[in-house]
Amino acid sequence: MTLKKVQEILQAEIICGENLLDIEIHLAGGADLMSDALAFGEPGLLLLTGLTNSQSVRTADIIGAKAIVYVRGKKPAKDVVEFAQSKKIPLLSTKFMMFTACGRLFSHNLPGVNEFKGKKSDAC
Repeated sequence: MTLKKVQEILQAEIICGENLLDIEIHLAGGADLMSDALAFGEPGLLLLTGLTNSQSVRTADIIGAKAIVYVRGKKPAKDVVEFAQSKKIPLLSTKFMMFTACGRLFSHNLPGVNEFKGKKSDAC
């Protein structure tokens, strides 16, 4: 699905990357611990997190994530947005809690990381 479709499903506000909404998202993962994101992350991931500091963007860049959705209505500071823009990583914010955001995406057939690899997963 496209990032635009993700935005619609999550009723998300676009923080930056309006010109990148046509990118394809094939899998998602949610984590507030960036060590978890580093452990399960893989290229092409849509990262859902409540962590709004620069580490979320650094982690997304390292794992090759295509975009970040901040949950619980959180929004990053200006310097984090500028950093994401420099890395061409779109940032979105949704009012939904992590569980709900993941569930909404999963119900629209966006698999979680382990499912994408063909393994059973209970997480998005």
